[in-house]
Amino acid sequence: MIRRRMALPTQPMAVITTVMLLILVLVAIFAPMWWGEQAVAADPDAIGLPPSSEHLLGTDKLGRDILLRTLVATRLSLVMALAATGLGAVAGLVLGALPAVLGPRAQRWFADVIATWLAFPVLLLAMLTVILLGPGAITAVVALAVTMVPSFARLAQTLSARVAGAEYLAAARMLGVSRGRQFTHYVLPNIAEPVIVNVTMSVGGGLLALSSLSFLGIGVQPPQFDWGRMLSEGFAQVYVSPIAAIGPGVAVVFAGLAFSLFGEALAAFLRNRGGSRALSRRRLGPAPRAATPAQQSAPPALLEVEGLCVSFPGESGWQRIVRDVSFRVEAGELVGVVGESGSGKSVTLMSVAQLAPAGAAVTASRISFDGTDIAPLSDRQASKALGTKVGVVFQDSLTALNPALRVGGQLAEVPRVHGGSSRADAHRQAVEALGRVDIPNPEQRAQQFPHEFSGGMRQRALIAMSQMGSPSLIIADEPTTALDVTVQRRVLVMLRKECADNGAAAIVVSHDIAVLGELCRRIIVMYAGRIVEDVDATLLARSDALAHPYTRALAASLPDLDTDRSAPLATIPGEPPDLSQELPGCAFAARCPFATDRCRTEAPPLRAHAHGGRVACWHPQDGMSREERPRAEVTV
Repeated sequence: MIRRRMALPTQPMAVITTVMLLILVLVAIFAPMWWGEQAVAADPDAIGLPPSSEHLLGTDKLGRDILLRTLVATRLSLVMALAATGLGAVAGLVLGALPAVLGPRAQRWFADVIATWLAFPVLLLAMLTVILLGPGAITAVVALAVTMVPSFARLAQTLSARVAGAEYLAAARMLGVSRGRQFTHYVLPNIAEPVIVNVTMSVGGGLLALSSLSFLGIGVQPPQFDWGRMLSEGFAQVYVSPIAAIGPGVAVVFAGLAFSLFGEALAAFLRNRGGSRALSRRRLGPAPRAATPAQQSAPPALLEVEGLCVSFPGESGWQRIVRDVSFRVEAGELVGVVGESGSGKSVTLMSVAQLAPAGAAVTASRISFDGTDIAPLSDRQASKALGTKVGVVFQDSLTALNPALRVGGQLAEVPRVHGGSSRADAHRQAVEALGRVDIPNPEQRAQQFPHEFSGGMRQRALIAMSQMGSPSLIIADEPTTALDVTVQRRVLVMLRKECADNGAAAIVVSHDIAVLGELCRRIIVMYAGRIVEDVDATLLARSDALAHPYTRALAASLPDLDTDRSAPLATIPGEPPDLSQELPGCAFAARCPFATDRCRTEAPPLRAHAHGGRVACWHPQDGMSREERPRAEVTV
C-alpha cells in the first residue's frame, strides 16, 4: 500500500524538483560558511582570468572567483525571494480573505481597493517604492511584495467568496464565534491548498523579479551581492568575457524552474489525492459470475448486466462500492432504481454508460447492450459501440450544460458530430427537439445560455439533448433533483412521453420511491452497493406484497391519505454501513428486525421470488400484512 504522505515524492516530477530544491537549500546553508571569505576577497594578480581548473568560471574585474560568488549569493537571493513572496502572500490573504468575515459592505470596499491596486502597472509600483525608500536589498523585497499583494488578494478574494456564503460560517456567526477565529479556523483552512500552491510557484517569479531589480542597480547594493547584482557586473564585460554572466544566469534559471515545477507537482498532487494512487487492479480479483438460471435462460434483452462491480482506491487498497449487480432492461421498458444516498445507484448506471468517475475500476462478467458485450472492450471501443444509442440525463442541469455555449448549439453538436449534419440542419433539429419537450419559443430559447433557463426548462433541455441521437436507452440520474413537485411531475411526464414516442427504454434513478412508482413499470431497490429487490412497480401500493424488509420500510415511510397525521412519519432505524469495510453478510442486517446469525455471516444471493421479481434476503417477508409485521421493522 502507498501511504498518502508518500504519494508526492513518488511522482517523477516531484522527485526531480525536490532534489533541485534540496541542492539549493544545501548550497544556501553551507556555501557562505565554506567560501564566504574567498568570494569577497579581491586578488589583483587574478583579475579577469578566463575559465581554468582553478577558477571554473573565471574571475571578475577584482580577481574574485565567479563560481564561488554565485554559490555564496544563493543564500541572499533565496532569502529575499522567500521574504518578498511571504510578505505579499500574508498581506494579500488579509486584504482578500478577511472581508469574508466582515460582511458584504467590507467585501465591496476591499474589492474596490484590490481592483484599483491591480490597475497600476507592476513596474511603476516597484519604481515608486524604490523612490520612496531608496535602493537596497530591503527596498527590493518591499517593492516586490507590494507588486505581489494584489494578485494574492484577488486569489484569496475569489476563494473566500465561496466560504463567506457557506452554512457552517453562518452557523459560527450565530454561535457568537469571534471574527478572528472565523478567519483563522473557518476561512483560512478552506482556502489554504490553492494559496500554498500559488505561493510556491510565485517564488520562482520573485527570484527573476529581484534579480531584475538588482541588475538595474536599484536592488542589492555593494558590498552585498546577489545573482542579479552579479549579472549586472558580468554584463559590463560580456563582450570581453561572456562567461562572466553564465554562472549567475544559470543559477536564476535553475532556482526559478525548481520552485515553479515544484508548485506544478504540488498542484497535481492536491488535485488527485485520494484517488490517484496507483493500486494494482489485479488485487480486485475476477469479476463475479452471479447470473441466475432465470436470467441465463431468458431471451436477449436490450441491456443485460451480470456481476458488475465498481471499486475505488482507498487508504487500505481497493474499496468495492458496487458489488455484484445483475439486472436486465427490455426494449421500451421504464425501470426505476431507488435507494438511500451512497447505495451505488448513480455509480452503477454511469459505469454501464462508460461514464464511471475518474479513478474507478469497473469489472463485470457481462455487460451486453443490444446484443454486443461491451465488458471486454476498451473504453474507446465501448464508447464507439454505444455511440448515440445511449442518452444520459444528468442530475445537475446547471453543471451538465456548458455555461459558455448557447443551448441550441449544445444540442446541435450531436447531429453535427455523429450524424454529419450541416450547421443549419443541426440547428433546425435542435430547435425541433426543444419544441418537442414543450419549451416555449424554441427558436429564441435555442439562442440563450443555460443560466437564462429555469431549472425545469434546463432539465427538459437535457431530456431533449438525450433524444437527439434517437437512443435505444435513456439513463436519467435523479432528473428531478432540486425541482418543486409541480415541475418534477412535468419533467417526468415529459420523459415518459419521449420514451413512448421513440420506443426507447429508460432507467431512472431517484430517492423518491413514490415518484418511480408512478413513472416506471419495474423498480430495482439498491442497498449498500447491491440489488436487494427487483419488483413490479404496482406492488408498491401493497407493501405486504414486497419481500425485502428494506423495500417494505421504504414503502411504509411514504404517507398516504390513510396516514395518521397526528403521528410522526415512519423512519428506518440506524444508518447505512461503511462500504470501505468488508461486509461478510447481509448489509441490512444491522437495521433489520428479522436478522439472524446467518444474515450477519452470509450474504444472500439475488433469487427469483413468487411476486415475479427477485429478492436478496434469507427471510423474505412476503405473505405478512402490515398489521402482522413486527413494529420493529419500521420505527419512529
